[in-house]
Amino acid sequence: MFTSQTSSFQDSIDVDEKDDFDNEEITGYNQKQLNCYYTIYLYQGTSLTLVDSSLPSEAEPELRCYISRRLSKGALLGGMGNIATVELSVPEQAVGCYCCLLEQEKSPEQPDADGNGYVVCLMGGSEKGLNLFRLELDKYVQGIQSSLQTPELQNLETEVRPYLSRWYEESVMHMHRVVQLVQGSISFLLHAALSHTPVDVINTDDSTKADVARFIKAASLQGLVQEDTTTASLCKAISEDPPSDLTIDCSTSPPTLSKTVSNRFCDEWIQAFLNAAERCNPFLLRQILENFKLKAIQDMNSLKRFIRQAEMSHYALFRCCLFLQGCGNGDVLLQNARAEHAGFPEACSIIRVLDEFLAEQAPQGAPAR
Repeated sequence: MFTSQTSSFQDSIDVDEKDDFDNEEITGYNQKQLNCYYTIYLYQGTSLTLVDSSLPSEAEPELRCYISRRLSKGALLGGMGNIATVELSVPEQAVGCYCCLLEQEKSPEQPDADGNGYVVCLMGGSEKGLNLFRLELDKYVQGIQSSLQTPELQNLETEVRPYLSRWYEESVMHMHRVVQLVQGSISFLLHAALSHTPVDVINTDDSTKADVARFIKAASLQGLVQEDTTTASLCKAISEDPPSDLTIDCSTSPPTLSKTVSNRFCDEWIQAFLNAAERCNPFLLRQILENFKLKAIQDMNSLKRFIRQAEMSHYALFRCCLFLQGCGNGDVLLQNARAEHAGFPEACSIIRVLDEFLAEQAPQGAPAR
């Protein structure tokens, strides 16, 4: 039983040895060598007018032709980002391209302005790499919409251009900055994300606080494994027995972390994150994080299945105990199981037995790390 479980875990953690990011992103990869581009067009009716671009002059018309074809096919919907591979006259020849149509707000003066607006394109890395950061890119592009309401974009040089120029640093590189910041203590952040523990970052700038917040959000399973009722139960359980905030004090270098808690499951991912950070590859970091979450979800589903079986079989209860002992993530799994089964007395009694089993297995007086 544990041989297959260990093999599955190792498959998850060894992404850097078999994933095609080795071919696309890592070979010769250096943060300073990755060329990133942006382009913004004014879209009116069926015509595209260039507003600003960091692409080489020979590549921009090629991009404009590509965007025009996408628009004519109705493939760009307002407010929804689209990611594809585009061949352009740039050193990389083919790059990942995120594009989004930001529709203009309707006004009494322009009641028929449906479809008019701006098309924002962000290019760099690969299609697969950008897809890992789709949510961050969506949010970043939406953040510029209010700046596009100025007549004739008088704020182009002061707001729009600087904002678009920072897209890669702000939407992608935050993952790398956080791992570089905390180094081997990344397991504490992973555990905090899984266990819904608040993280307080002190004695630093707002940018670093935002980086950590985005990392925790990306590592969290909220919205992936719980329905609304379960989320409410989990929030209620946490409010009744709130975990101590994980504190990251950036007044020292490296930062000092206090009220830290981790477990074997989170600790086993430390080296994978450090290896990817050393290679300065945010795409690989994000893929490792997604694999980490996938393994946690798989274990949660396994525990739910064992609990259902344990309601009818003592042997299944024994298997539950062995599973929790072997997975290294028992505290997090039981926290979620308690919330999900709050309204089921038989399941709750089984979870209490499992709680007692884990407490007995834990080293006596072992401090939180």
